[in-house]
Amino acid sequence: MELLAPNSNTKTVSKSMIFDLVGISFIYFLPAMSHLFALPLYYLDPMRLMLILAMVHTNRTNTIVLGITLPLVSFLITSHPVFLKAGIISMELAANIFLFYWLTRKNYHVLLSAAISIIGSKLFYYLIKDLCINFGLLDSPLITTPISFQLSITLLLSIYMWYVIVRNKQRENK
Repeated sequence: MELLAPNSNTKTVSKSMIFDLVGISFIYFLPAMSHLFALPLYYLDPMRLMLILAMVHTNRTNTIVLGITLPLVSFLITSHPVFLKAGIISMELAANIFLFYWLTRKNYHVLLSAAISIIGSKLFYYLIKDLCINFGLLDSPLITTPISFQLSITLLLSIYMWYVIVRNKQRENK
């Protein structure tokens, strides 16, 4: 998981571009899929899912770009979420990235770093959203996805990150 440097090879850049295209397409078609299947797919936290996949399968620079822009691209293409909420989600995803890399640099266990970074960024999101609601900038309930779903997704994503990162480190050491 290195920064994308100017001298990065074409394969790495192509992989990141394909990953980003798939991620943006997934988010773009999510509202249609939710209506088609009559399921609230946003319960699965799709933007965070794409962020976590980017964190373990691409590079840090790509992850940052994807995390910050995915909510804004979603707003521009589908008008959902509303602009202010898209900005808050971008900040939340950026906080998730920052916390994860900061904790792993401090030698926290990957599983713990993943869980803390997700939970910490969610708390940050709810704090900012609550302030926006209280100042009349947003007119929506504070929590729209049941906490049980959020905790389940957090656990699954954290385990996935831990598994892939540990497996990749084992491969590098062979």
